Amino acid sequence: MTAYLTTTPVPPDTQAPDGVMRAARIAALSSLLALIALGLAWELWLAPTGSGTLAVKVLPLVFCAFGLWRHRMYTYRWLSLLVWLYFLEGVLRATTEQGISQLLAALEILLCLVLFGVCSLYIRWRLRQAAKATTAADAAGAVGAAQPASPGPAAQTTAL
Repeated sequence: MTAYLTTTPVPPDTQAPDGVMRAARIAALSSLLALIALGLAWELWLAPTGSGTLAVKVLPLVFCAFGLWRHRMYTYRWLSLLVWLYFLEGVLRATTEQGISQLLAALEILLCLVLFGVCSLYIRWRLRQAAKATTAADAAGAVGAAQPASPGPAAQTTAL
C-alpha cells in the first residue's frame, strides 16, 4: 500500500512529497471520504429529510478528493474554506434537531474540524518547505555570484 501512495504523480512545479505531506494527505482523504459517506448515509438512510435530494450537498466534496490525491495545493486551500459550510450545517443541525440527527451533526462537526486542521497543516508545511528550497537556491546563487571570476585564458595572454 505504501508503494502505491508514493507513486502518485506530483505537479512538476512542486517538490516531491515527504513523509509529513503523505501523512497529511492520507488524513485529509480519510476525513474527506468519511464526511462524504456521512453526508450520503445521513440523507439517504439514517435520518433522511425529504426525498433524499439533500444528498447532493456532498457533490463538491467528491471533486475535492481528486485534487487531494494529486497533492494540488489549490484544492487544499479552497477545501479549507469550503469545509466551513459543512461545519455550519453541523452546528445548525446539532442545535435544532433531536435524536440521531443531533449525533450525526456532532460527528459532522468533528470531521470538519479534523479536515480543516489537516488541510492547514499540509498547506503550512508545504509552504515552509518551498520557502526553505527557495532560500537554499538563493543562497547557492549568492555564493556563486560572490566568488571572483577567475581570469580566462584571454586575460592571461594579454598580461604577458
